[in-house]
Amino acid sequence: MGEGPALIKELREKTGAGIMDCKRALSESGNSVDQAIKLLREKGLAAAQRREGRSAKEGTISSYIHPGSRIGVLLEARCETDFVARTDVFQALVKDLGMHIAATGPHYLDRADVPESIIESEREVYLAQAKELNKPEAALKKIVEGKVEKFYSDICLLEQPFVKDQKKTIKELLLEASAQLGERVDIQRFSLYRLGDS
Repeated sequence: MGEGPALIKELREKTGAGIMDCKRALSESGNSVDQAIKLLREKGLAAAQRREGRSAKEGTISSYIHPGSRIGVLLEARCETDFVARTDVFQALVKDLGMHIAATGPHYLDRADVPESIIESEREVYLAQAKELNKPEAALKKIVEGKVEKFYSDICLLEQPFVKDQKKTIKELLLEASAQLGERVDIQRFSLYRLGDS
């Protein structure tokens, strides 16, 4: 089929996947580039999730200063090898993460870092708000838990929607980077600075 090589070339340019992976994905998707991209992403994410237990001891500490110099971020991003830490893909990811943190101002890395006392306090507020709506008792718990989940996605970096693509969370962005780079990629810690904050 004449268009096979052209489709493989297009798919490789869009995904960075190997030739044989592109051939298989196109074959499985009936030569649909969009479906092949989806297949490659699913396989890559599955492999990335298997890497989560691996040790990531290399990486970089990066700074991001927002235009106007009133907001700054220090960020420690990790991967498994120094080679990957120096790649353009990893460096671009770290820059995007710094910009995202400056834009959204998360307080915690993930939900495990949020003190239980804060969550309990939020639950009490949400329960009082839900009762004001005169909802049935059975609905109150669902309303409260829905608001708690939203609270986590507001204050926890890994659960926030990525500012450049609201359809994916930061955790999903890291999984995609891990799939693309072939190594575990994660954020170890971050600090956000705003001029005038104590």
